[in-house]
Amino acid sequence: MLDTLVVTTLLGLLAGISVPVLTNVVEGQRLGQAAREVEREMQLAKQKAVSHNRPMRVRFNCPSTGWFRMVELIGTPSQPVAADATSSISRCDTTVYPFPAGDQDPVSRPNLDGPPKRIDPRVVCGTVQTVEFWPDATARYSTGTNPWTLSPTTGISLTMTYKGATATIQVNGLGRISRN
Repeated sequence: MLDTLVVTTLLGLLAGISVPVLTNVVEGQRLGQAAREVEREMQLAKQKAVSHNRPMRVRFNCPSTGWFRMVELIGTPSQPVAADATSSISRCDTTVYPFPAGDQDPVSRPNLDGPPKRIDPRVVCGTVQTVEFWPDATARYSTGTNPWTLSPTTGISLTMTYKGATATIQVNGLGRISRN
């Protein structure tokens, strides 16, 4: 009887110690998964820009907070159509710009838009900015003028947090995408 009581007490102590550790592991996995999804979408946008010779953007809070979407630039980098203005949310509207595209005619645009994707709602994104990839694989961001400015050497950052843990995705002007 005493042996059973001692073993039960030890198992209870071990369980009490391991639960917080397992909770931290799960939280880290949620943040890591969200960061990997965003990083993968940026890599795909860069790949499509190069392979299809078309500028591609990854827009955040598209169609609403916590969502993101890869979209093909309509028009040219110097003169994008109004729907591709930085402040426009119409490119996020899947009824106007469906995925997959209504036709696959290479002359009509857009053909390369992706579906909207949702970041885990428990993960909070810091300041987000649309990133544009050009066919030469360079990355750009909006400073209010067209064409968009080449990202700085240090890059632009997207910071994601979940319960105190942080993940940062960095995109520099050469189109290098890294996650910390």
